[in-house]
Formats: sequence, C-alpha cells, structure tokens
Amino acid sequence: MTGEDARLAPTGTCWCGCGAEVGIDSFFAPGHDKIAEAALMAVRYDNSVARLLAEHDFGPDGATTIRQAALDSGYWESCPAAECVYVGTSAAVRRHRQEADHLEVLTKPLDVAVGDEAAGEAEEAS
Repeated sequence: MTGEDARLAPTGTCWCGCGAEVGIDSFFAPGHDKIAEAALMAVRYDNSVARLLAEHDFGPDGATTIRQAALDSGYWESCPAAECVYVGTSAAVRRHRQEADHLEVLTKPLDVAVGDEAAGEAEEAS
C-alpha cells in the first residue's frame, strides 16, 4: 500500500463476510483473515499463487521478483550470513538465524574485539 492509498478502517464487523462482530481495532474474527484470503484466491486467482503473482506483474521473468519487491519495500530483510538466501520478516529472519545456527555472523566479530581488549587490559595490569 502506498501513502496515496486510503487508510483502511475496521468497521466492527468481520470482513470475511460471516457477519461476526469484532473489536473496534480488528478487521477479522480470529482465523477469519485466512478464510477471506483463501476465498479471494479461489474467486480471483483460481486458487493459484502463480496466477496471483502474474496478475501483479511478478514472476521469474518479470523486471522484479516478488521476493525483491518485499525486500525493497522494507517489510522483509535478508539473513546476513554469507551465501544464505533466506529472506523474510524481521521476526522470521531472527528465528531462521537461531534454527540455522547463523547467529555467529554478527556476534563473532564483536566477541573477538571484546576478547582482544580484555587481553590487552590484562597484559597492562601485569
């Protein structure tokens, strides 16, 4: 959504069409966002993610892939590990880094620097 788009406002009724009342700050009853998403995919894109992507000018032959568009938007980020191709939300990348043992990528240089300083201070004290 761009800054020029109108901001959506919750209405107090679930947007999936079930008619359920929802909180003033919610668009959907719990889980109904996925129901609405599945219905939209069925009605507009024949249950095909490939068709959805093509409809919005994304795909392997497009000028920009959906992956790159998500990164460019700032909503997604890349795993900082060398040669890792994982991308996702900040939370997903954090989880991935823990599960894939990629945490050392950023902490190792800091640990080495701190260790070197501590060694230098110990030598000065002797």
